[in-house]
Amino acid sequence: MLVNSSSCCRKRQSKLRHNVRVPRLNRLRRLRTKKMGAVGIKTDMEIKNLKLYMENQIIIQENKKLRKKALLLHQENQTLLAQLQKKLCNPPNQSLKT
Repeated sequence: MLVNSSSCCRKRQSKLRHNVRVPRLNRLRRLRTKKMGAVGIKTDMEIKNLKLYMENQIIIQENKKLRKKALLLHQENQTLLAQLQKKLCNPPNQSLKT
């Protein structure tokens, strides 16, 4: 009977050993995981931020190109309008000649 009771106590002790927690170690583990998680989040955010920044720069460059094209088209439109107005204001008087 002693053998059985001693083996039973050993099982209890082994269970207790696994459940023993050291608060300082647990606290350090939590802090490490939080720091690792924060660093991972920070780098992810930095990567996303950089991608968005690059996308914005491309959009800004395209916007500048489109503004230049729009300005050239506006100028061309103004010259064509002026030419049209000259033609309408000064029609050739062919009916008077014939």
